[in-house]
Amino acid sequence: MDFKEELKQKAALVDEALERFLPSAQTYPPLIHEAIRYSVLGGGKRLRPVLVMTSAEAAGGDPALVLPAACALELIHSYSLVHDDLPAMDDDDLRRGRPTCHKVFGEAAAILAGDALLTLAFAALAESKGAPPGAVVRVLAEVAFAAGTRGLIGGQVVDTLSSDEAMHPQTLDYIHRHKTGALYRAAVRAGAILAGAGDRRLADLTEYAEHLGLAFQIKDDILDIEGNEAVLGKPVGSDVKNKKATYPALYGLAGARERARREARGAMAALKGFGGEADFLRKLVQFVIDRDF
Repeated sequence: MDFKEELKQKAALVDEALERFLPSAQTYPPLIHEAIRYSVLGGGKRLRPVLVMTSAEAAGGDPALVLPAACALELIHSYSLVHDDLPAMDDDDLRRGRPTCHKVFGEAAAILAGDALLTLAFAALAESKGAPPGAVVRVLAEVAFAAGTRGLIGGQVVDTLSSDEAMHPQTLDYIHRHKTGALYRAAVRAGAILAGAGDRRLADLTEYAEHLGLAFQIKDDILDIEGNEAVLGKPVGSDVKNKKATYPALYGLAGARERARREARGAMAALKGFGGEADFLRKLVQFVIDRDF
């Protein structure tokens, strides 16, 4: 099967699970539930939840059994985007080709929608019934760590505080490995742990995720300069507007592309001990650095 078609089918499974999990728009108070559904169900590549499923498969598990955890990672990602778009952060008006949450529902509702999505994520994780309770508790702790001050939030803080300063390479790596990479790492590890992966396989998949997450963010930086706004579904040039430190700003476009390719090679090397069960993960590496959206 063509990779993009396979990704589309897996994303559709995630969308169906999210539709079942999220409260209806009519649930009282309707404003918050409309904002939540608008933010989550408005499209997206669904890479993080798909990684939960395919890492479980690579570890010999059933991807259907980790759908609650897959939904949880997408809910956390969605919350981070809602907050990232706010005027106090990146002040973006478009996301996935539509007005951002705060543009439609107001800033207060957007803040509360992000808070609610983060809370709902842990309710979803708690519904992981196909794995031993110890594995579920371990994943809860891993995801909380990845979403907190030593993961996503930590990266966002350093990114915000560093926007007007000369950027050191180590600081830029820290931002990308935490703001973006932490959730990639958590997604892959969550699927593998719930599937009962052994220590060696878990370590290899973790290394894969760390390289993939960094490659993804470097490509994002590149697309913010040379991407097509109609394809991306969001404005280009926002990093420059917000004086963000990026790989192209630090190394130039050619240097950023080479760094993305280097990370892609690292991700592929981490899978050398796997067979056909990791083919989707291998194809995903190429997709991440070749994508135009």
